[in-house]
Amino acid sequence: MQSDIEIANAAVLRPVREVAEETLSIAEEHLVPYGHHKAKVDIGYLSSLVDRPLGKLVLVTAISPTPPGEGKTTTTVGLTDALHGLGHRTVACLREPSMGPVFGMKGGAAGGGFSQVVPMSDINLHFTGDFAAIAAANNLLAALIDNHVHHGNELDIDVRSVTWKRVLDTNDRALREVVVAMGGHANGFPREDGFDIVVASELMAIFCLTESWGDLKRRIGDIVIGYTRAMVPVTARELGADGAMSVLLRDALAPNLVQTLGGAPAFVHGGPFANIAHGCSSVMATRAGLRLADIVVTEAGFGADLGAEKFVDIKCRKSGLRPDVAVVVATVRALKYHGGVALADLGTEDIGAVEAGMANLRRHLANIRNVYGIPAVVAVNRFPTDTDAEVARVVELVADEGVRAFPATHFADGGPGATALAEGVLATLAEPSPYEFSFTYDDDLPLTAKVEAIATRLYGAGQVTWEAKARRRLQRIEKDGFGGLPVCVAKTQYSFSTDPTSLGAPSGHELHVREVRLSAGAGFVVVVCGDMMTMPGLPRDPSAARIDLAEDGTIIGLS
Repeated sequence: MQSDIEIANAAVLRPVREVAEETLSIAEEHLVPYGHHKAKVDIGYLSSLVDRPLGKLVLVTAISPTPPGEGKTTTTVGLTDALHGLGHRTVACLREPSMGPVFGMKGGAAGGGFSQVVPMSDINLHFTGDFAAIAAANNLLAALIDNHVHHGNELDIDVRSVTWKRVLDTNDRALREVVVAMGGHANGFPREDGFDIVVASELMAIFCLTESWGDLKRRIGDIVIGYTRAMVPVTARELGADGAMSVLLRDALAPNLVQTLGGAPAFVHGGPFANIAHGCSSVMATRAGLRLADIVVTEAGFGADLGAEKFVDIKCRKSGLRPDVAVVVATVRALKYHGGVALADLGTEDIGAVEAGMANLRRHLANIRNVYGIPAVVAVNRFPTDTDAEVARVVELVADEGVRAFPATHFADGGPGATALAEGVLATLAEPSPYEFSFTYDDDLPLTAKVEAIATRLYGAGQVTWEAKARRRLQRIEKDGFGGLPVCVAKTQYSFSTDPTSLGAPSGHELHVREVRLSAGAGFVVVVCGDMMTMPGLPRDPSAARIDLAEDGTIIGLS
């Protein structure tokens, strides 16, 4: 089979103006084109749709990730194409890829095989410049902080308390902890600093959660960058940074419209990384899709304990959006991996390992239905090495949980390979939900209790423990009046625990909180658990070594 980039490069794309007009009834005058196949949709036009009824929202999530992969984005695109092919006005809402994974280990995030959003190389690289705008605005604030201190420090900022980091959108472990302003008095006051990857920044979360230019500026102004020597929070508004930062993000805030290989529309807008950030596509794009289409298919990153939890407890809590059904992606290979099969042996039939690995999927289904209160179906993303007996056993095991599972071959067959899944989703949407949508915890709980609720209700943990500095930071945040915010847990995506090697459905483990960060503008508190880093490093054999430019300008090696 051709590689993803070969399939994408061979595709004949329609002009984006035709996709907009014929699939979503968006006139060309409301588009801001970026070439022939990408466009932003004018925010003023989207604001005029406020009285339109909302369509149905389908949330695609998955079991805990494994090295063989599960294919959430591929399934999101394949399902969108299948619904589109069945005659339903459908749009996908996806997150923009970060160049960190593209040049690192994970690869791009435009789907795979014949279920991709295109132009694939553009989307996986600079796209429309949204992440560059976020980086520029973020680093402008960092520069203004140091400049303010250099020129007299009228706000009396304690430079030891500055929490605002600089960012860039590639992996670079050497920049996790740095010292800035070296070289003498003219360069400012030396202090410890550090870099995060763009998608882990508070500004990315603000970008994803805001719903207007006015809301954007308000949220940016609320950012707490550090404290005075009297321990009073200092905001970006007090530094006079909110206006200029908002200007840098003005155009980026408009959702990006592209197309799938099957000709369906797709909004690709907002940041990934649900392991270290809230990891959802933008509220702007999701709400636009719901007003323009009958069905929106969106994705939450990594397993349902991370992406779906943050989609519910942060995005839905802040926006009022509610998923109508959740599609949980699983593969035979991933279930066998969770069942104890070595990576090299996943191609060998092993019904017993499928049954053992079902513990992971079973817990995710229980969380989605019993904690979040969302009806669920399972997409069995089929690989060529899967045997009929293994696939049939997965369907049986899922049925034992009272959920329907649908094998799908959209990677190889595009939308038609997900037709049965699409019909199952449509049937679930047509049925009254037996569940009541709910959050994992209430707003008025203390922050420690919110973390404990996630740990015990979703992860199966026995206790939560805290580094002393993390607990002191949490107490400071509550004392400053931010105790009512939701929490965003940063932890390994590979396990319900903080140990990436603890597969299946571990119980009774300890969730250890190493660090706590306030994201006042975004409206949540980040708790960093285990050894998670908010600036990833490159692997020994990075994907960057295989990406190249041919003599004719063709990009090769991108996946």
